Amino acid sequence: MLKNVPVHREIPVKPNDCPLPERIVTSSKYSISLLLILILVAFTFSPVPADAAPAALKKASLIPLWSPQAQFAGYYVALDKGIYRKHGIDLTIITGGPEQSPSRLLKSGKADFAVLWLGTALQQYSTGVRLTNLAQIVQKSSLMLVARKSSGIASPADMRGRKVGLWGGDFAVPLQAFLKKYRLQVREIPQSYTVNLFLRGGIDVTSAMWYNEYHTIINSGINHEELNLFFLHDHGINFPEDGLYALEENCRKDPALADAFVKASLEGWRYAFDHPDEALEIVLKYMKEASIPANRSHQKWMLEKMRELILPKNAGEVMGQLKPSDYQSVSAELLASGVVGSVPVFESFIRRSNVRQ
Repeated sequence: MLKNVPVHREIPVKPNDCPLPERIVTSSKYSISLLLILILVAFTFSPVPADAAPAALKKASLIPLWSPQAQFAGYYVALDKGIYRKHGIDLTIITGGPEQSPSRLLKSGKADFAVLWLGTALQQYSTGVRLTNLAQIVQKSSLMLVARKSSGIASPADMRGRKVGLWGGDFAVPLQAFLKKYRLQVREIPQSYTVNLFLRGGIDVTSAMWYNEYHTIINSGINHEELNLFFLHDHGINFPEDGLYALEENCRKDPALADAFVKASLEGWRYAFDHPDEALEIVLKYMKEASIPANRSHQKWMLEKMRELILPKNAGEVMGQLKPSDYQSVSAELLASGVVGSVPVFESFIRRSNVRQ
């Protein structure tokens, strides 16, 4: 028997009995994790510096030439899809109409931006209203005079002494230029926003837009072959129509707002042409809200024609840009017809910007 032999026993090791280096490493890991948590909490709940806060939206308003319809689809699409807000603008579109003259609202400061025809803008400029062309959306005239062939009106000269329906207000300038060009004395009949008087035989000639009233006429049961069409651009009066305008003074005060508005508007038009069905639904929604009777097929026709009038046809042309040649020809026609006594220099009339690119 062996005596005095020590008995070996395994003693359980407590966590605190770890070797010193291991305890230090473990403690360091806990400290680092705690530090990271504290930093994250401090960053999350610390106040954001004022200069880092998102910029507030700038309020602005636009007055189109008329009530909601596909002629203005790009603006309503940009509004509905949040494109104006994306570019920092809280935009309100004022419902246009016969009692809402865009040039008058712009002049009075009740609208920041307006859709105007080039001829109207130049006429307003000649009276002392300093306007700036921000973008020329529609590149040519789609305005026409329409007569039945059965009336015997086959040329401008045949309109002498006949009853001609003419729009007033901002639409009158190119029509008056047409009459003055051919020295026509006609029985001017104030025309409302419909062509009903023409359809009922109350007038011999009616004013019409290719993308709007003309479609109404041929949908009424009158065949195209029964009509004589006098497109003003075929008679040397090619007045580019829908353009975006602002007061010169306002552009000087906030050029960034003007540029953002143009950029958002052009983006809205591109989206509308890329998504025509969705754009059509948006337009119909705003027409319904404004209690405007809506005909889907008519609005579809209008949107298709606006695409042809707005998108550039030739290489090198830029969407939304007023061409110097168009400006010069319109100016010359207005001066020759006596509609205006003077016109501004082209460079002082337009706003140069790269937002159209």
